[in-house]
Amino acid sequence: MIKFTLEGEFIPLIQLLKATDLVSSGGEAQMVVLDGLVKYNGEIDYRKRLKVKRGDIVEFNGQTISII
Repeated sequence: MIKFTLEGEFIPLIQLLKATDLVSSGGEAQMVVLDGLVKYNGEIDYRKRLKVKRGDIVEFNGQTISII
């Protein structure tokens, strides 16, 4: 599990995937979200501009990111 410490109120999902090195670019991040490969709090989410906040769980490519 990856623990990501949030600096502000939220982080956009695309930026989170890049910040945790699970994708190499913003374009790749957008594609995996639109392809339904990312789960947000246990459910597939297609929103590119999703605001991820403390306490949320994001899953992608066998990795789980816990936002703290």
